Amino acid sequence: MNIVLDTNVVVAAFASRGLCSSVFELSLDRYSIIISKHILTEVHRILFKKFKMTEKNVESIIEYLSEYCFVKEYMKLNKNICRDKDDDEILALAKSNDVGYIITGDNDLLILKAFGLTKIISPREFWEISKKEEM
Repeated sequence: MNIVLDTNVVVAAFASRGLCSSVFELSLDRYSIIISKHILTEVHRILFKKFKMTEKNVESIIEYLSEYCFVKEYMKLNKNICRDKDDDEILALAKSNDVGYIITGDNDLLILKAFGLTKIISPREFWEISKKEEM
């Protein structure tokens, strides 16, 4: 199954050792993580500027993501869905790549609950769903 990890989940996965890190590792093992150049650019910017990681460390993370996730293109949406255009980029990526879930901590996306056939859920919800599938 294809999934999209929103930028905030990817950043949290590399910035701290918590739930998002566990979700990222689980996703690498079981699913196809779909990302875009847009997500990679945002991850780079946030890790470097906000979390003050060195350029070398950030580049290593970007290379890792590029190697182990699927960097895909997408068609832009015909109209704005969210107030934040970056959220529309995530929706467009999911729509263009047959994605089952968008995993995000962004309330502007979570409030939608779904976009087409793609479910939009929190990292905690995704963790619980994935763990139930193990049984």
